[in-house]
Amino acid sequence: MPEFVWRARTTAGNMLKGEMSEVNEAVVLTKLRKMNYSDIKVKKKPKDLFENIELFQPKVSTKDVVIFTRQFATMIDAGLPLVQCLEILASQQENRTFKRVLTQVKSSVEGGSTFAEALKDHPKIFDDLFVNLIHAGETGGILDTILRRLAVFLEKSEALKRKVKGAMIYPAVVITIAMAVVSILLLFVIPVFKEMFEGAGQKLPGPTLFVLAMSEFLQAYFIYIFLTLGFIIFIIRKFYNTEKGRMIIDRLLLRTPVFGILLRKVAVARFCSTLGTMISSGVPILDALEITARTAGNVIIEAAIMNTRTAIAEGRTIAEPLMETGVFPGMVVRMIAVGEATGALDAMLAKISEFYDEEVDAAVEGLTQLMEPIMIVFLGGVCGGMVIAMYLPVFSMAGVVSEGQ
Repeated sequence: MPEFVWRARTTAGNMLKGEMSEVNEAVVLTKLRKMNYSDIKVKKKPKDLFENIELFQPKVSTKDVVIFTRQFATMIDAGLPLVQCLEILASQQENRTFKRVLTQVKSSVEGGSTFAEALKDHPKIFDDLFVNLIHAGETGGILDTILRRLAVFLEKSEALKRKVKGAMIYPAVVITIAMAVVSILLLFVIPVFKEMFEGAGQKLPGPTLFVLAMSEFLQAYFIYIFLTLGFIIFIIRKFYNTEKGRMIIDRLLLRTPVFGILLRKVAVARFCSTLGTMISSGVPILDALEITARTAGNVIIEAAIMNTRTAIAEGRTIAEPLMETGVFPGMVVRMIAVGEATGALDAMLAKISEFYDEEVDAAVEGLTQLMEPIMIVFLGGVCGGMVIAMYLPVFSMAGVVSEGQ
């Protein structure tokens, strides 16, 4: 459907502008006049040269979806029709990609699709969890409540991701800087010392010879080393994309001494938050577990959740098979068992999620505090060792000179 841009004056005298997708300009004019707008100007939206090239289109962030969800909840709660809400939100959207998606969703709803069905056509932006919760909200007549829960859930989920990324940024930056500094020293600084030592004709100490050998090796094979590292990263990524490879790497990550504990806590927090939100919204337990498994982020944990789902389908409780997987801590399983017994599973899951959010905060802080001295010692040891190795012959020459005097 073609898109049009419009400008109009409200009854209060304010100028508004927006965009609308309709069959033709006349339909846009009719709709705007029904809103009691005056001084209406409508024209066809100019085509974007890069519209069909995904690489040049802005990405839709979680923040965009959260803001949309909160605004949508407010409008639905105020009694606005679904299509009008989508039209207003699409016209106000600054992200071109999200604007186009919302316009397509509005057209699908106008064509007879449910809101959930229209969202399902855009899985990159609205995942299974989002779509299923919207479906539950539409079916139960509590769409505004579901939208608010979704916004809170998405905010918590994004905060959890930021915590993990924050824990990894510091060591990654320090290691990158260390590698860059060492490479610059070996490629450009050490050769200058080499020329000076060759001119002196003095026998060099072992550490100095080792650093000079490293410099010569890096200068001779720099391109090959760079290409080899790139090839190794490519192979690891390819291997991770296979079912067996992902299982092996995910299992190794969970068994990593410090980082593995953090990943496990993040997985428990995400599992409880997702499952609790879906159950409290009226999604059937088997569907909720399947969606929770797909959003686990680790195939070992995903397999454990799917095994639990199979056991529940056979008539067992959720706590017993969770304990058998060996993935979830005993305290979590026992609390879930209490929640099942008292009929307050969703409330218990919410409490566990809050507790593990705090545990993740503590784990991230502990990891950062542990990595900081290690990185400083590593960076200082490598760079300081190279500097000392280069100055050993200088000290030797100074000693020879002083003895000669």
